[in-house]
Amino acid sequence: MKKILFAAVITTAAVTNACGQVQQSTVPAIDGVPTEARAAAASIDGEKIRAHVRFLSLDLLEGRGPGLRGGDLAAEYIATQFALSGLRPGGDNGSYFQHVSLYAVHTNEDKTQFTFDPGKGNPVPLKYGEEIVTKDQTGKDAADIDAPIVFVGYGIDAPEYNWNDFSGVDVKGKVLLVIVNQPPSSDVKFFTGKTMTYYGRWTYKYEEAARRGAIGVLVLHRTDLASYGWEVVRNSQAVEKSYLDGDPSATLRAASWIQHSAADKLLASVGMTADQAIEAAGKHGFHAIELPVRLKAHIESTVRRYQSSNVVAYVPGASKEPQAVFYTAHYDHLGIDPLMKGDNIYNGAADNGTGCGILMEIARAYAESKLPPPHTVYFAAVTAEEQGLLGSQYLGMHPPVPTKDITLDLNFDELNPIGVPDAAEVAGAERTTFFPTVEATSKAFNLTLQPDQFPGAGHYYRSDHFSMARVGVPAFSVNQGTLFEGHTAEWGKAQAEDYVEHHYHQPSDEYSPEMDFRGDAKMARFGFILGWQASALSATIQWKSGDEFERTRKKSESNKN
Repeated sequence: MKKILFAAVITTAAVTNACGQVQQSTVPAIDGVPTEARAAAASIDGEKIRAHVRFLSLDLLEGRGPGLRGGDLAAEYIATQFALSGLRPGGDNGSYFQHVSLYAVHTNEDKTQFTFDPGKGNPVPLKYGEEIVTKDQTGKDAADIDAPIVFVGYGIDAPEYNWNDFSGVDVKGKVLLVIVNQPPSSDVKFFTGKTMTYYGRWTYKYEEAARRGAIGVLVLHRTDLASYGWEVVRNSQAVEKSYLDGDPSATLRAASWIQHSAADKLLASVGMTADQAIEAAGKHGFHAIELPVRLKAHIESTVRRYQSSNVVAYVPGASKEPQAVFYTAHYDHLGIDPLMKGDNIYNGAADNGTGCGILMEIARAYAESKLPPPHTVYFAAVTAEEQGLLGSQYLGMHPPVPTKDITLDLNFDELNPIGVPDAAEVAGAERTTFFPTVEATSKAFNLTLQPDQFPGAGHYYRSDHFSMARVGVPAFSVNQGTLFEGHTAEWGKAQAEDYVEHHYHQPSDEYSPEMDFRGDAKMARFGFILGWQASALSATIQWKSGDEFERTRKKSESNKN
C-alpha cells in the first residue's frame, strides 16, 4: 500500500505558476516504465522552464548570435545549469563545450556581377538581387567564373527511386542549373508522393553538385515548388551565411538561386521556357542538357571567421552497453540588426528559448532520478541552427559516441508557451521502428498525433534532428500540435499563424510573464518518457525498410570503428 500511495504522489503534483495557473504534472502509468522514471518525469516543472526562457531571451544576451557575446553567454549559462543538475561533461577535453569553427560569408552585392554569355550574340547581364543571388561557399574574398552551364533537371541521384539526373554527363568544373524540389508524384513509393524527401531540398542540390566537382549551382526558383516567394530567397541571401570550417560539401564558388524569368532567358538558348524545362525534367527519360551558354561571374565577399560551441553533457546509464539516447535543442538566434530602427534585438523567446528550457529541465529530471536510465543519455544544446543547422551538423560529424551506438535523437524546437496541448506533431517518427511506442505513449498522455500539415514544404529537413538523421540516427522533433485544452481547433491554428506572421524571426519574439508554460512542461514529460522507453529497448531503433536514411544507418552499423 505504501508503494502505491508513493507512486500516486510522485506522479501527480500541483504547483501554481507565475500567472496563478495550476500546473498538474501527471505522468501516466506505462508498461515497462518504472515508478522512479515516472517520478522523475513528474518533477519536470513549467516554472523552471519559464525561468530559463526568461533569462535566455533577455536583451542582455543580445539575441544569442553565434560566436558573439550573447551566444557565448547563453552557452555558459546552459553549461552551468547542466553542472548544477549533476550532469557529466560530454564536450572537448573533459569540458561541457564542443568547439565549432565557422566562417560567415557576406556577398558584396555592388561588386558582384553575373552574365550569361552565348558566345554568339549579345551577353545577358543579370540584376543582382532581382534575378540572381549567390554565396561563395569557399570563404575566399573573390571568385571569377567562366564556365559552361549544364541543365541537370532536379539535380538528383536517387538509386532507390531509379532516378539519376547525372546519367551520362560529366559536370566537373561546370555550373549546374537545377530545379528546386523533386519530381512531381502522387505515388508514395516514388519520392514519397507529395511529401518532400531530402532530395528536394536546395541544400541537397548544392551538396550533390559539390560531390561531383561542379563549381557553381543555379537553383531555379518557382514559388509553388519552393513553397515561398522570391523575396524570401533574396532576403535570406542578403545577410551572412555561415559554413563549417573544413566542410567537404561546401566547395561551390557560386551557390546561387536564379529567378524564374531569368531562367527563361537562359533556357531560350535551347528553345525552351523555364516551365517547359521543369515539365520535361519531371518525366522518366530526361537527360541533362549542356546549354550553349557560359556563366561569367565576378563575386566579392566579406568573410568573418569565428568560434562557437555546442554544449554537451550526459547522464550515465545502468548498462555500459552502447545504446545512447540523445536530446537536442538549438540555443542560438539571430542576434542584433544594427540597421534596424527601434527594437533591433532578436530575443528568440519561443525560438528557441523554449526548446532549451525543455532540454535543461529534462536533463535535470534524468540526473536527479532515483533510478539511472537503462543506457547513457546525452543532452546537446547546439549552436548555429539559424545559419543552416551547423552546430548539429558538427555534432553529427563528431558525436561523443559512434553514430551506430546512438539509438534515437529527440529534438525540441520552438514550442510556443500558449497553453496545454491536446495534440503533438512528431513528423518523421512514423519512419522509424519506434513509432508504435510513440503512438501508444501519446495516447497515454492524451495527445492526438497530428501529421505534418505542409508535407511538401520539407519541414523535416529544417531542424536539428535532421543533422542526426543524415548520419543514420533515427531522429525527430517533439512539437505540440494545434489542439489545446479549452480552445477550438481554429483557435490553435490561428495562434500558430499569428506567431509565424508577427513574431517568427522578428524582435517581437520576446518573453512575457503572461506566457503559459504548462504545455511546455507536458511536452517535456512526454519527451522524457519517450527517451526512457528508447533507452530501455533490447536493440537500437532502426529506420523502416526503404527509408532514405536506411542505407546510412546500415553503413554506420557495419563500421567497426
